[in-house]
Amino acid sequence: MIKRYFTKNDILLIIGMLIASGLLMLILLLSQERGSTVVISVDGKDVKSFSLDEDTRFVIDGYHGGSNVLVIENGEAFLESASCPDKLCVNMGKISKVGQSIICLPNKVVIEIRGKEIEEEYDAVVG
Repeated sequence: MIKRYFTKNDILLIIGMLIASGLLMLILLLSQERGSTVVISVDGKDVKSFSLDEDTRFVIDGYHGGSNVLVIENGEAFLESASCPDKLCVNMGKISKVGQSIICLPNKVVIEIRGKEIEEEYDAVVG
């Protein structure tokens, strides 16, 4: 005797959920804004920022003597090398969209992509 694990309705529900999640992922990918600035933080403090439009290479002095090498090329940022033992930050790939980041936990380094920040000026403070 063969047991049926899925009914026709179960299969339709699974297909519907896969289509809905695929559409949501497509919408999220297409709506991401290209960043304009790469901000480097070490131990929670912003230390340097660069434009994504300029190709550059920068050595980051991390926590307790660690180091990372940031490369910006063709509007994308990535870590070329790192002194940390696991090299997870190097393998995170290239980033260019607002909100993306590369994190090196041993060196306490965070590379973050930010967009154009709109500065609001206040004429008065109401209390």
